[in-house]
Amino acid sequence: MEMMEEIGTVQKTEGILAEVLVERRSICDKCTEGKCILTEGGAVIEAVNEAKAEVGQRVRVVFRPYSYLKGSIIIYGIPALALIIGAVFGKEVLSRVIGNFDPDLLSAISGFGLFIIAFVLVRLITSRMERKTEYKPVIEEIIQDSKGQL
Repeated sequence: MEMMEEIGTVQKTEGILAEVLVERRSICDKCTEGKCILTEGGAVIEAVNEAKAEVGQRVRVVFRPYSYLKGSIIIYGIPALALIIGAVFGKEVLSRVIGNFDPDLLSAISGFGLFIIAFVLVRLITSRMERKTEYKPVIEEIIQDSKGQL
């Protein structure tokens, strides 16, 4: 899997983390992650400062594909799977237990019910993951210092 990378300028450093201003792309407007702060000049992302970059330096920021893929599976896959499992459970199991209800209605209720529960759990899991540095982008290289030199 190919690494995703961006070139940006360090805006602020704090401990092992740095805020980097990268070029805003058209996909930024559709993003629902909320990990970037969108500004007129671009998008500000928080990254692990492995290169020890300082404010004003141009840097290369790398998004680890494993973390990106893992996050996508958690955010989208778990709720979708819960919806399907809940719908099948409602139709096959609950319709036998509760015989007076329409099986399709029970399927919809249990499917969406399990979907909502999974969605809430995923939000809790991802909020914890966001605090871990292993899931953050990494500043791997200083391209240019604040004076235009490497």
